[in-house]
Amino acid sequence: MAAGGFRQNRVYKAMNRPLTVLGAERRLFFVALITGGAVFSLMHSLVGGMVLFIVGVMIARIATKRDVEILRVLFNSGKFRRRYDPMKIDATEIRIARRDG
Repeated sequence: MAAGGFRQNRVYKAMNRPLTVLGAERRLFFVALITGGAVFSLMHSLVGGMVLFIVGVMIARIATKRDVEILRVLFNSGKFRRRYDPMKIDATEIRIARRDG
């Protein structure tokens, strides 16, 4: 490495890709699989379970394509309070201090 040069590290594409199954994020795929299996078990309908699974995977693929981390954001959103409430009116005083000289 030169005295003033930049350091370069190789990064492989596979390290930055999300882990997916059939193009859907793993957790969303698992949710679609479980709901399809639940419909099959509870209602004894193979067609209903398969249809719900396929529709769930299609929705999961769309959600994954839109934003991979959407589940993490949704689950963590309940833990934190809002910082901005548009219906709450707070009178804010703004004072500009000038230095002459």
